[in-house]
Amino acid sequence: MKTITSNSVNEIVIKNSRFITLLIEINDTTNINEIFEKVKIEYPKATHYCYAYITKTFKKSSDDGEPGGTAGMPMLNVLEKEEMINTLAITIRYFGGIKLGAGGLVRAYSKSVREAIINSDTIEIEEGYLIKVDVSYEEQKNLDYILKDYSIINKEYMENVTYDVLIPKNKLNILNNYSCQIIKEEYIKKFSN
Repeated sequence: MKTITSNSVNEIVIKNSRFITLLIEINDTTNINEIFEKVKIEYPKATHYCYAYITKTFKKSSDDGEPGGTAGMPMLNVLEKEEMINTLAITIRYFGGIKLGAGGLVRAYSKSVREAIINSDTIEIEEGYLIKVDVSYEEQKNLDYILKDYSIINKEYMENVTYDVLIPKNKLNILNNYSCQIIKEEYIKKFSN
């Protein structure tokens, strides 16, 4: 799976119609309507604001007035084919006066999203956990060695040393000898080890 590292904008012109695709990083669907409202203010008087998005638990698309199945679903198909997650694609179309037909629209919206992904910085991610690990000061050196290739988010020094660390799901067993608590599931940068 992949996600974008920062929001991006890409524009293509097909038969005088402008297709502006925004790729926006999202973690859930709570701010989607707010994002759409900002886009409509930033790109006023567009003919269509079509979209597709995928999160861990949800995916959705909209043709926003284009003929059914010619915009949102092709955009969603590109996101799925490219294995994108936590990504919202909004394609703003300014009609150029030449009708593209159903097949032309499918190709145009697909191409617009595909090029936006190609021109964006993406990162490989995998499913993992944010884990809290509690160890004695004597065990700290061993745990530091075990976690050397992973993202330690925070360390607190109190009675014991408490780590907040991101661990891929398939590496959770490296902490079997320690007192751990799973804080939440997360998508994390893919580790090479």
